Amino acid sequence: MSESDALRGESIRGEAVRREAVRPTRRTVLAAAAAAAAGAVALPAAPATASAAASKTPAAAAATAAATTPADLAPYASYWFPDSLPEGAPGPGIVWRSLKRWTPQGDPDLAHNSATVPLAPRFTPVPPHPGARTGQARIASLVSFGPTAQNPSQGSATADYYALTHWAYIDELVFWGGSSGEGIVLAPNAPVVDAAHRNGVRVLGNVFLPPAAYGGDLRWTRDLVQRDSLGRFPIAEQLVRVASAYGFDGWFVNAETEGGDSELASLMRQFLRALRAAGEPHGLRITWYDAMNTTGRVGWQGALNELNQEFFEDRAGRVADTMFVDFRWTPQTLAASGALADRLGRSRHELWAAVDTESHGWNSAVRWDAIIPRGRDHIVSYGFYRPEWTRNHLTDRSPGAFHRADDRFWTGASLDPSRPAPEDTWRAPATAVADRSTVAALPFACSFNTGHGERWYEDGEVASDTPWNHLGLQDRLPGRRWVVDTAGQRPAVTLDFARAWRGGSSLLVAGPLTAPAAVGLHATRLPLTRSTVIELVHATEAGPVAVEVGVATREPAAPGEPVPYTWLRAESPGTGQAWRRSRVGLSALAGKTAYGLAVRITGLGKRAVAWRLGSLSVRDTAAGRRPASPAALTVDASARHEDQARLRLSWRRAAGPVRHYTVSRVLPDGSRRFLGGTCGAALYLPAVPRAGREPAAVFEVRAVDELYAASAPARTAMPW
Repeated sequence: MSESDALRGESIRGEAVRREAVRPTRRTVLAAAAAAAAGAVALPAAPATASAAASKTPAAAAATAAATTPADLAPYASYWFPDSLPEGAPGPGIVWRSLKRWTPQGDPDLAHNSATVPLAPRFTPVPPHPGARTGQARIASLVSFGPTAQNPSQGSATADYYALTHWAYIDELVFWGGSSGEGIVLAPNAPVVDAAHRNGVRVLGNVFLPPAAYGGDLRWTRDLVQRDSLGRFPIAEQLVRVASAYGFDGWFVNAETEGGDSELASLMRQFLRALRAAGEPHGLRITWYDAMNTTGRVGWQGALNELNQEFFEDRAGRVADTMFVDFRWTPQTLAASGALADRLGRSRHELWAAVDTESHGWNSAVRWDAIIPRGRDHIVSYGFYRPEWTRNHLTDRSPGAFHRADDRFWTGASLDPSRPAPEDTWRAPATAVADRSTVAALPFACSFNTGHGERWYEDGEVASDTPWNHLGLQDRLPGRRWVVDTAGQRPAVTLDFARAWRGGSSLLVAGPLTAPAAVGLHATRLPLTRSTVIELVHATEAGPVAVEVGVATREPAAPGEPVPYTWLRAESPGTGQAWRRSRVGLSALAGKTAYGLAVRITGLGKRAVAWRLGSLSVRDTAAGRRPASPAALTVDASARHEDQARLRLSWRRAAGPVRHYTVSRVLPDGSRRFLGGTCGAALYLPAVPRAGREPAAVFEVRAVDELYAASAPARTAMPW
């Protein structure tokens, strides 16, 4: 990498974070506009607040953080300074907080920010691409899902959101952000963690000690590594408390503030050891960013070497679980880094080589052979810096346009990982890294919901016409998008937002079918019994079709080989766009394991077809019990202006397994309108209009299980 490129790598992080602090919050504007236009809201918007701006001193700002007032009910993702606060007063909508003074008991937003989905175990199926490797390079992803301040805790009323779905290729996700004007310790919001955990991906919070050029202050580094009178590191203990209370998996530590010395570097290493030791009982991980070195100075190495290895592994053993190697790497430094990791007794794949995609996405110039050569073992792992370029660079920010771009980023220009496009400058993850899955137990269901949409559907009907996003409501989607096997013309296969059975999207197969087309869906490890059934909810919108379900009872012999499906005929959905349920029994496969699921579509005429799959489920019984109901639904706080209210709801969790909860409004005519959903037990509603002259607004919350069966509701009312 040239010196100019290296300097750009140095500045890109600070500049990106600075922009997050000052850019116009377009998401907020869209959310507010959508809510106003609809007269009701699907999920929490991000209303601008200025309560913190009135604070005149850091002490006053800290006091503001401890209180939730009717004037500011909206919960946001949490951010802090380690201990001391900046001089002056925070900007509008920003609240300065001291992490040292944080307690779970004093956190008014804890119920809104706590993830509840446990980290799912993963397995690695035989890859569909002949070049994808198992057990070698992995991928970390550094993503800014929103601004540091006023990043909604639980989604918002816009579909314009980085709804990441390609979890199958990611090992670790960092909730990127932070700035000297807002806060430099960030905890990820609950929807991101819940979606990641459902797919077996760890999520790390971010500790960002910024360069002085972007407002960094060395006292914050010293605050971070301070010791108490007993020699303990109180901020390390606080970081563990936060991660445990909020339900995420560890911390990315990035010390880029200049001016330190070897004594400070030694304290930082001891701090990392204390953080790792305190977090180990909770399964927490640490990733160290290649910036500060053992002299205490900031000197990005672009390598694991003698100047930074003690932050990764010292003579006493492991210090950090992984290291993010700065953009300055070269083929020589990565090769040397891998060799040094080997000598230290560590895996070379615990090193993430930084790949900058913020500005150019798949047009980025990357020396791939230095990381993941085609003809030999991978050198190290790699980490994407800001892959949300797939959304940010678009002029059409509709959900469909975003997913088309995101699929190209992760799968490649062919949009089929089993049939790669001719090699170009972009080496898509699906062509190098084996995908992974968590679909290993019954029951299993997928309604192809991406976690955002223009409307919310329930049983094929519109339950809210307000745009929304909430990653915690996302399904476990097919990891290989899209493997299509046909002897004829390949149809288009997309996640489509025009109609859905449940959530905001469905799977659409469209185009001429000159031969049967098999679409691979989930890689699985599902035990089959005599009572196991597969159920499809599907519709034909153009051209009559025959539909079959594919179940693979063994894996391919080698990467790139086709999956050996057994094909079973499903009832035709007919024509006329009506949704139809088709159930297929698997008793003939009892005692075997399903290693993969697919559908095969055959056109029955000469017309182009449009076939939509709204839901796929696999279960051991034809019908299960409804889940137990939540209880004690309560309006915790509300604020009203004329005939509109915003409020916080909470409830007691239902007994037994629950996938998520849905919250609805019961209108005076008895109809229900979907307001939002969450995996937790609390939800903020930013805009509830009065319906006519109703004396009270009536709310219901239902528990939803893995097959999307809903419980009987818990109810409460808010008088007007």
